[in-house]
Amino acid sequence: MSTYLLINILIIFFPLILSFDKNLKFYRNVPHVLQSIAFISTAYIIWDVIATERGDWAFNPEHLIGFYILGLPIEEILFFITVPYSCIFIYETVSFYIKEKKLNFNNKLFVIPSILLVILGTIFYDQNYTFTVSVFASAFFIGAILFNESLLDSRNFWITILIGFIPFLIVNYFLTSIPVVTYNEAAFSGKRFITIPYEDFLYSFSMISLWILFYELAREQKK
Repeated sequence: MSTYLLINILIIFFPLILSFDKNLKFYRNVPHVLQSIAFISTAYIIWDVIATERGDWAFNPEHLIGFYILGLPIEEILFFITVPYSCIFIYETVSFYIKEKKLNFNNKLFVIPSILLVILGTIFYDQNYTFTVSVFASAFFIGAILFNESLLDSRNFWITILIGFIPFLIVNYFLTSIPVVTYNEAAFSGKRFITIPYEDFLYSFSMISLWILFYELAREQKK
């Protein structure tokens, strides 16, 4: 078994089993989860294909099965299924066990980080990873303001983001320290937290946030 495949299995193992918990009954939400994955993960996979072809990052064949789709290892494709499933599971678990409380935010103020992220991407437009992840993170704030403002002042949403950074740090540490994934130093700032590029924090935030946003939008359509 490849290292990257093992990481994918560990990511989804407990969320998948606990999906059938008689109290949480997360399995009922799987259709909405799949809708979010289909939309958001597809966008990230397209970026991934382009970035890999461009040389922004690469995958160590020593830790892969060796089967590729559109130039990406199958494990990388699975990553965009196992991670969103697990993140949305965390979100629903938090929502089940912690009473929701709306934060006293003026949601229009989230335009500010959106603009700042676009400015950041513009400043570092020649660093492909920094530019793209800044735009994706900005897109979340814009999308939430336009389509689901209540998410921005949801305490449980922000708790989920904070909790989500814990497995993110663990998984990314192994991916970048083994390494399973290697980065082109010219594609990002070159700054790292241990072995993790700083940009990966924005990458994780943007993905988790967009997955949850589109998950909520999919649920709203069914009401």
